[in-house]
Amino acid sequence: MTDWIDRLPEAARTYLEGRRLDEVECIVSDLPGIARGKAMPASKFAKTKQSYLPNSIFYQTITGGYADEAENEDKGFTEPDMILKPDFSTASAAPWTGDWTLQIIHDLLTRDGKPIEVSPRNVLKRVVALYRKKGWTPIIAPELEFYLVARNVDPTKPIEPPMGRTGRRAAGRQAYSMSAVDEYGPVIDDIYDFAEAQGLEIDGITQEGGAGQIEINMQHGDPVKLADEVFYFKRLIREAALRHDCFATFMAKPIEGEPGSAMHIHHSILDADGQNIFSGPQGGETDAFFHFIAGLQTHMPSVIAMLAPYVNSYRRYVKDHAAPINLDWARDNRTAGIRIPICDPENRRIENRLAGMDCNPYLGIAASLACGYLGLLEAKRPETSLKGEATDGEEVIPRDLHTALERFGEATDMHAVLGPEFCRVYKMVKEAEIQEFLQVISPWEREHLLLNV
Repeated sequence: MTDWIDRLPEAARTYLEGRRLDEVECIVSDLPGIARGKAMPASKFAKTKQSYLPNSIFYQTITGGYADEAENEDKGFTEPDMILKPDFSTASAAPWTGDWTLQIIHDLLTRDGKPIEVSPRNVLKRVVALYRKKGWTPIIAPELEFYLVARNVDPTKPIEPPMGRTGRRAAGRQAYSMSAVDEYGPVIDDIYDFAEAQGLEIDGITQEGGAGQIEINMQHGDPVKLADEVFYFKRLIREAALRHDCFATFMAKPIEGEPGSAMHIHHSILDADGQNIFSGPQGGETDAFFHFIAGLQTHMPSVIAMLAPYVNSYRRYVKDHAAPINLDWARDNRTAGIRIPICDPENRRIENRLAGMDCNPYLGIAASLACGYLGLLEAKRPETSLKGEATDGEEVIPRDLHTALERFGEATDMHAVLGPEFCRVYKMVKEAEIQEFLQVISPWEREHLLLNV
């Protein structure tokens, strides 16, 4: 790998210009989307022919426990190594570190060079490859919602909004307020600076409806590249917040009584000539447009466990808090789970509003694209578009993780798209997390049951 510096993206080379690289972080995404891997001196990285990680990183729950039986039902838990293969196109600065550090996302392979099926990045690559076999190129654009919150070092205490520059805590219900964004301007400035150093493009930043809630919009592009960028963004946003004595959280519902945080996903599909298959020659909506919507409506319930992966995720699906609880589709209507934004025929797209910001970006995007892919193959028509408000409609998605996993386990058509081994392991890890959650007694139970039942 002696020539690897020459293969870095322009932003990474600019970051290192006139400086000596100290360290390289070799990272991958685990199932929750946490960066796992190893750091090594740059000189060591340049000489290393092969690096490894144990496959147990994919059988670990969010608490640090393990679903041991997920590895191999016949041989037990043996933790074999996976091969790390650097994707130099993802090399990016880590500008919050004290030295000059690059982070590089790696792909994971078996000893015989096959993709590790459980790896989230490989799951998304698998879905994109299915599109490409049909001559289609999927394009996505994510919107990232998150909260800046006051430091919380005691899990028994409720999460509070951060203190702003006025000396007052951030107020809710101030959507699109420029003054609200200015309250935590220094954090936003660092987010911009870190993103620029990493070569990540921000399309816009707005104040959302929650107290200290922010949305970042990203440019549309290749699904794997955009998932890489969301993976990076989560880390840089956390680091920017820590510089200013607050936390950034991507929990779906961190503050009681405030709106939840979503990762809305916009989709369009190009044909071999680069034309949007959702628009016809005269600019009208095509059959493929309606088939994709029908795929979301038909198959989304089976992948809610990937779009809403934790018990907390389902607290976001409540009426009147800007989160859809339906699979209705509608034009320019944010109460619908599937929204058609205002756009010209060339940029016609379909927005999935059900994914929570707590989902792994690789898996959330893969799940959404998989639903659309099956819809294109099945060539069904969607239900009639919604007219008016959707909040009083029928609740058709699973409302808890246990039910969502049951639907996920039954969806054999979806397993064939996402990969059967990934689906088996994902379900077992999530079931282990439910069991861990059920062992915890909540403050609500102590308050209302201790002396009353």
